[in-house]
Amino acid sequence: MAGAIGGVLAIVFFVTAHELGHFLAAKMVGVKATEFFFGFGPRIWSFKRGETEYGIKAIPLGGYVRIVGMNPLEEVPESDLGRTYREQPFWKKAVVVLAGVGMNFLIAYLMFAALLMFNGVSELTTTLAGVVPTLDDGITPTPAADAGLEAGDRVLAIDGVPTPDWTAVGEELSSRPEERIVLTVQRGDEVLELTATLATRTDPETGEVGGFLGIGPTVEVRKLSLWEAIGSAGQQLGSSVVVTFQVLGQIVQPGTLGRLAGVLVGNTDVPLEFRPVSPIGVANIGSQVEDIGWGSFLFLLASVNVMLAALNVLPLYPLDGGHFAVALYEKITRRAVNVRVLIPVAAVVITLVGFLGLIAIILDLVNPIDL
Repeated sequence: MAGAIGGVLAIVFFVTAHELGHFLAAKMVGVKATEFFFGFGPRIWSFKRGETEYGIKAIPLGGYVRIVGMNPLEEVPESDLGRTYREQPFWKKAVVVLAGVGMNFLIAYLMFAALLMFNGVSELTTTLAGVVPTLDDGITPTPAADAGLEAGDRVLAIDGVPTPDWTAVGEELSSRPEERIVLTVQRGDEVLELTATLATRTDPETGEVGGFLGIGPTVEVRKLSLWEAIGSAGQQLGSSVVVTFQVLGQIVQPGTLGRLAGVLVGNTDVPLEFRPVSPIGVANIGSQVEDIGWGSFLFLLASVNVMLAALNVLPLYPLDGGHFAVALYEKITRRAVNVRVLIPVAAVVITLVGFLGLIAIILDLVNPIDL
């Protein structure tokens, strides 16, 4: 239950933080923001301080900020002229529209850094977790078994080439199919040299042929220092952004959209790699936190934050990236964009986002994710 509640609250926080980014940026560059609310729908409670009304609305699913002049169809009072979004230079518009995305990326980065510091990273070591006894025929011993390798042995070198990590071991072995090699291993206090003739194995995913010894690495968890976590969190954020855009690219393909549309007629068997997830789904995953662990769940929440930022940065109006694209177009061409062009684009984007949201809710209710 704690995980489910935490998941929902986290999403609400991410959305609210996104809007807070826009709000703070508008205040910083002198653009007028008249409303900042937690929630949507009818007002429950509010107060006004200065030119901005703050408060709570009935549907607690995030935040909302109203920036004067951001809607191209909005009629602006004469008293607000000079402080509207549409009148600002390009750099101020860019700061306002990208601040929400920046806030989400910052939160995700801080979450990744904290997880790396407190949970550490799992690393494959050159110490063997075990030895595969036979080849695929179930009879012929593997080269490792034939050479006398044992669990707990640490591979120091292959044919005199040092192997400081598991990647080096894998690269050296894969490049030597059918070759005879000498393994330098440490077993307890002894350093041994064992001879093996590698077998050949074809990677089922890539089709590449490589050498096969028949060993597996142990996994160790290493805690990171603050400076290591700062650097690694940036790499993790970058990797998450790449994966997110790959997923988004797959989702919008006609075949994928057609398969998702099938959910509306009862075909709810959708692969996880392109399945949209709603707050209901995040809450369901959170309810399984005892099985998956808080570290994995927090990593998922950080990734959800990346997804929210990546979706909003797409150059599609009325997303944040779309507002930025419009501002950039106006900066380059020195003329205002045709509003009649934006309206159909906005309609398509809103329809697509609404469709994916509806599909996510149906899937999370009818076929919840079971990790």
